[in-house]
Amino acid sequence: MTQLPQFHSLRGAAVEAIRAPDLAVKTELAQEAARRWQARTLSLRSPLDRAVPERPGRPEKPVLTPPTHVKRRSLGSLKGRIALLHAIAHIELNAVDLALDIVARFASEPVPNSFFAGWMQVAFEEAKHFRMVRQRLNDLGADYGDLPAHDGLWQAAHDTRNDLTARLAVAPLILEARGLDVTPALRAKMRETGDDESAAVLDVIYEDEKGHVAVGAKWFRFLCARQKKDPAATFQTLVRANFRGPLKPPFNDIARAEAGLTPSFYRSMTASTNI
Repeated sequence: MTQLPQFHSLRGAAVEAIRAPDLAVKTELAQEAARRWQARTLSLRSPLDRAVPERPGRPEKPVLTPPTHVKRRSLGSLKGRIALLHAIAHIELNAVDLALDIVARFASEPVPNSFFAGWMQVAFEEAKHFRMVRQRLNDLGADYGDLPAHDGLWQAAHDTRNDLTARLAVAPLILEARGLDVTPALRAKMRETGDDESAAVLDVIYEDEKGHVAVGAKWFRFLCARQKKDPAATFQTLVRANFRGPLKPPFNDIARAEAGLTPSFYRSMTASTNI
């Protein structure tokens, strides 16, 4: 059993998990906090909680580089599949911290406790995904940290740290929804190369990510309803203000709609750019 840092509340546990540079500690603490919150053995906040960090704890590797410096490789080679899995591991690790950050940073927001239950379930599953992808890398003779990775995901979400509605627009409804668009083709290519084990990992991630986007859409719509705002129009306004670049097709309209993210949200934004 991994030795976990002490915490006094759900927010405190989320903060300690975000801060943890040891990824075994980070993922186990995320899951343990989710279990205790579900079992109703944790309070939401405590005066003993530490402050939410500006950046999550990370090991020395991977080296973080601009997105344009990360090489693309063909999935037809072992090196290419390792590179893809490494990139996915990095995305899943960021997703752990982003789910925890929503809980910790917005623990004083006037929202129902089920809001935090939803995001802790997301954190639990993102931790599971990271471990699964890392194990698959190990099976292929590699590990997380062997290749460089980029910092764009954390930065894009961190820019919305002062506005919960904007955070929900960017993190689950853009960044996570993108996973619904690209994962089916990636797992099909993995199967074409005979790598059924990696494809099976992507199967799990894809099914869980539908639920993560649904959590984001549910609470985005909740906040819009409370403010008497149109969800699709509000999404578009927040994206233009907080996200650089266009929303890129192709879109998995069916999976997005099943999660509550209908085309009225994003279809009109595919050509818009923000400078």
